Amino acid sequence: MRIRYLWISCQSDGGDNMDTKMKALYIIVNVGFSEQVVEYIRSQGATGATIINARGINGIPKDILGISVDLEKEIVLTLIDSEKADKIMESIKQNPAFKSEAHGICFALPVDKTVGLN
Repeated sequence: MRIRYLWISCQSDGGDNMDTKMKALYIIVNVGFSEQVVEYIRSQGATGATIINARGINGIPKDILGISVDLEKEIVLTLIDSEKADKIMESIKQNPAFKSEAHGICFALPVDKTVGLN
């Protein structure tokens, strides 16, 4: 696993636990496009991201000389406040670059709490 960026900014309640109104934004693209995605989401208000190598498996398995071939993917993960996440998702939806050979997909999950680890 290769991690390139990580920066999280949350509001603390004074203790170790932080209640948040944040979303975890996942953007999955073909390998080689994650750096462009990170630059784009930073221009839209994200402060950073984590890039995770992954492997895509579709419904039709592909074999070349008896070897299974899966598409390499990269997952860009960022934790961001809900309003910015919605803005980024809408801008990704409108951006034709994500419909090109990057074959991007984006989804968000709510983040209820975060805990800082030192």
